[in-house]
Amino acid sequence: MAPHPPHPGGIIGHEAILELLPRLKAATLLFSGPEGVGRRLVARWYALGLNRGFPPPPLEAHPDLLEIGPKERGLRGEAEVRLEEVEPLFDWFQSHPRERVKVAILDGAHLLTEAAANALLKLLEEPPSYGRLILIAPSGDTLLPTLKSRALEVAFGPVPEERLRALTQDPDLLAYAAGAPGRLLRALAEPQAFRERWERARRALEAPPLERMLLLRELLAEEEGFYALHALLKERPGALLALEAAREALRAYVSPDLVLARLALDLEP
Repeated sequence: MAPHPPHPGGIIGHEAILELLPRLKAATLLFSGPEGVGRRLVARWYALGLNRGFPPPPLEAHPDLLEIGPKERGLRGEAEVRLEEVEPLFDWFQSHPRERVKVAILDGAHLLTEAAANALLKLLEEPPSYGRLILIAPSGDTLLPTLKSRALEVAFGPVPEERLRALTQDPDLLAYAAGAPGRLLRALAEPQAFRERWERARRALEAPPLERMLLLRELLAEEEGFYALHALLKERPGALLALEAAREALRAYVSPDLVLARLALDLEP
């Protein structure tokens, strides 16, 4: 297969989506898909293209682009998009764009509080003619049905591994990335942190149950630790299911001690 030339916006993969987006006329789009695959980068590319034409110039700051989202992310989902973070959208959309279109990117749309979601719904029901809103979430099912029904979903999938080999040939890094260029680029930018996390995950899977539980607590305090464990367990389907079930339980605020104790036993070699 012929190599793909580097994209001027730094986007890796998603050629079909980049071809589709300029033809879409919907006022609200939902960019769904796994974390780190490039949804935010494509959203900025699309916003710039709406104002500068497609294909747009290299990504740059633009006065008609506004990005909002959760203050922080964590495996347990503590982060929220609150009403005070959504309210600025209304004033911002009241003024006309400096160029063609005002575009707001709402990251973590699945983390909207009920009050924030209800306020946003009013904007989605009567968007200004010059306004576009891009919601970013793992899937349409993670949104309130009323929000999902007013957005056109654009689904992003993992980028094929052969596309990521242009960045590295390291099998550990490629397994850790699991088709997410953003995750791979962060690991490449911080190689020591990646190696320490990877070795901690490896130790967790080889350690006795009590030590494993303590290491799992460390690892699952961040998304990166989950992906390191996920990569190391790819040949153990049952253990992978247990890991994913534990992540969902933690996000549902089940007692961490109970979840981690059970997981430590489920990950016995």
